[in-house]
Amino acid sequence: MDSLSLNTTPLAFIGFGEAAEAFAKGWGSSVACRTRAFDEKSGPAADLPRARAAASGVTLCGTRDDALQGAGAVFCLVTADRATRAAEEAAAALAPGALWLDGNSCSPGAKRRSAEVIEAAGGRYVDVAIMAPVYPKLHETPLLIAGPHAVAALELLEELGMRAKIAGPKVGEASATKMIRSVMIKGMEALTAECLLAARRAGIEDRILGSLSASNPEINWPKQAAYNLERMMVHGQRRAAEMREVAITLDELGLPNGLAGATADWQQRIGDLGLPAGEPSFAERSDAILARLIPQE
Repeated sequence: MDSLSLNTTPLAFIGFGEAAEAFAKGWGSSVACRTRAFDEKSGPAADLPRARAAASGVTLCGTRDDALQGAGAVFCLVTADRATRAAEEAAAALAPGALWLDGNSCSPGAKRRSAEVIEAAGGRYVDVAIMAPVYPKLHETPLLIAGPHAVAALELLEELGMRAKIAGPKVGEASATKMIRSVMIKGMEALTAECLLAARRAGIEDRILGSLSASNPEINWPKQAAYNLERMMVHGQRRAAEMREVAITLDELGLPNGLAGATADWQQRIGDLGLPAGEPSFAERSDAILARLIPQE
């Protein structure tokens, strides 16, 4: 199975969350109708994957094996801490030569461990890094891919209308780019929370925002602060898992990872609150967070 044709290749998802739904919606019904998915959530938690599958036209299967049967390409989109286990659980049911497109936010070391599992089972592992939020671009969200099967993967992704670039021939090159970039992106979100929630609590946010604007006038600080808080409120738990992988990445490189660990803590803390983002206002979002973070006096 050296090359794959969109017209003849069944597709599968392992994990059917926001990213999987966005990709399937972007592909359209002609592709989604030939796509199966498996999500390990059960009970009431399974309602969301079911709703996402219904909205996108993808068939949600009751078992992993049913989803993988005959699939020539599989997008693995679970949580970072489940990525290697997902590869292990799927390996026995993977079709020979199938592409395993690992889009999870994992350290390069974790990606290499997953690659060993998939390659040993006769699959073709591809390191995939999703480099931007999947909304609003859906399947056109920028991707980096790496590994010895990146060229074959690129051909299929382009046929699906996706926007991918090859980062290199080694597994881990795409994920390293995303992990190291996240030190800055997710770290800035955590800095926003620590600095500006404190400013709001102290009643001096106007002074702090004014000072930040004077130092960096190219940034609309109230708007950026509101956006950063929204990212943490809605996606904090997932971003915390990613930042723990970032910390592992730094450790693999022999570097200190204290900032990554602290960023994971802030992301988890705000994500665990389960707050809706609400209106795009720094004041409203910060007040909602502070009301839950600090016991009522």
